[in-house]
Amino acid sequence: MAKLTALLSVCNKTGIVEFAKELKSLGYDIISSGGTAKKLKENSIECTEISNVTGFPEMLDGRVKTLNPKIHGGILARRDIPKHMEELKELGINTIDIVVVNLYPFEETAKKITKPEDKNISQDIIENIDIGGVALIRAAAKNYKDVLIVCDPNDYSSIIENLKNKNISPEFRLELAAKGFRHTAYYDGLISNYLSYDQFPSQAAIPLKKLASLRYGENPHQKASLYSFGNEENSCAAISAKQLHGKELSYNNYLDLEASWRLVHEFDKPACAIIKHNNPCGCAEGTDAKDAYLKALACDPVSAFGGIVAFNVVVDKSVAEEIAKLFVECVIAPDYCQDALDILTQKKNIRLLRQPNEYKKPKISMEYRMLSDGMLVQERDEQLLNETKTITKREPTKQEIESLAFAWKICKHVKSNAIILVRGTQTVGIGAGQMSRIDSLNIAVKKMKEAKFEIDESKNPLVLASDAFFPFPDVVEGAAKENVTAIIQPGGSIRDNLSIDLANEKNIAMQFTGMRHFKH
Repeated sequence: MAKLTALLSVCNKTGIVEFAKELKSLGYDIISSGGTAKKLKENSIECTEISNVTGFPEMLDGRVKTLNPKIHGGILARRDIPKHMEELKELGINTIDIVVVNLYPFEETAKKITKPEDKNISQDIIENIDIGGVALIRAAAKNYKDVLIVCDPNDYSSIIENLKNKNISPEFRLELAAKGFRHTAYYDGLISNYLSYDQFPSQAAIPLKKLASLRYGENPHQKASLYSFGNEENSCAAISAKQLHGKELSYNNYLDLEASWRLVHEFDKPACAIIKHNNPCGCAEGTDAKDAYLKALACDPVSAFGGIVAFNVVVDKSVAEEIAKLFVECVIAPDYCQDALDILTQKKNIRLLRQPNEYKKPKISMEYRMLSDGMLVQERDEQLLNETKTITKREPTKQEIESLAFAWKICKHVKSNAIILVRGTQTVGIGAGQMSRIDSLNIAVKKMKEAKFEIDESKNPLVLASDAFFPFPDVVEGAAKENVTAIIQPGGSIRDNLSIDLANEKNIAMQFTGMRHFKH
């Protein structure tokens, strides 16, 4: 019977000494590359260095170690084909039964070295692109019926257990092979994305790393998991926030946390956004967290029940006391005072998340959306406004300009068709996701009237924002009936003149942005 042989060549040496000892106890000879061999010998584990097997020293500063027929022949030979085995014997090549490999730390290196705008890729990045390791994994995975491929230190214990129990089934081998190909695909995806400057290449790989299994998807009958993009370090997104309290987050929680976190960071002053079903039901700037929260809540306190609350400032005791009066699914903020945590953690069903990293545009600048047999890819909508142009006879006042700018920020984050009513820097009515823009206005007005705001209209005139142009003047007509004094919209309809003329007739100031924010 041929001697059992394992090849060990690992960059991450976690657990490799213990694993090698177990292999030796099971009767395996070990061959190993330089760094791994050194580690094993330091721990009194006998092994043969790769160079002694191939007859070649490691070359080119370690760029070439295992790329040799005496290694790959021993891995790729099919044991059930006599001709393969005869060729090995003639060439003096021994079979290799287990390949244990993990790769150069490209991902960790790429996190430390920002992708250069001038395409001058760092040599440190280049040297951390593994070649031989990837070839070993792919070779062993291809010949999985005869060779075990181990690329994850977390699998060491199960490998040893199955070897001891002589329970290496075809299904187990296939599972490890699939994992090996996933590993190299992820690795190559990281590299190709880092090196590529083409937004929409003819072929693309999206490297995804599983973070957690979720209880279910949008509905209980749908399975779901959470993944992150590779190369994301110190992420400022909700996905990387630290959960401080509460049960595990759901699929829908993550969608709403992302929406709320992105919205609340449109503002420099203390702000609060309350999200329900991926739409804001209230958003406001305030003098502090409590003021912003109460103003946001006032817009639609009914819909806020069971919502997601986001702050761009620290949550203190005073606002925590207010939040505790309402059932909310999640709160996300840069941080919490201890008094606030003491209050909020008394509610067992609330989830508290802290995201301390300074908010910035995501490194991954593309958005992906699945279709039945494909995928749509687009740039993220990270722009807000190029410039505004007043197209009515009356210019908006200073107060109206401030409110219009605030309303436009909200509008960007509301599902189309979107109509936003604002006083000061506080939403007072939001109409979202309707097939007709006039229906969105009617909903926004209904919400505003139900809230029964007590606001000094002379100091806080009512303004309106729309995510897209008006094909008819009906929205302007409806806005005038509610005493809207200023409107911001993209413009661009062939019937713009109808809305402009009516706005002039009603003494409404109207600004065009020249930019729309559809959100489907």
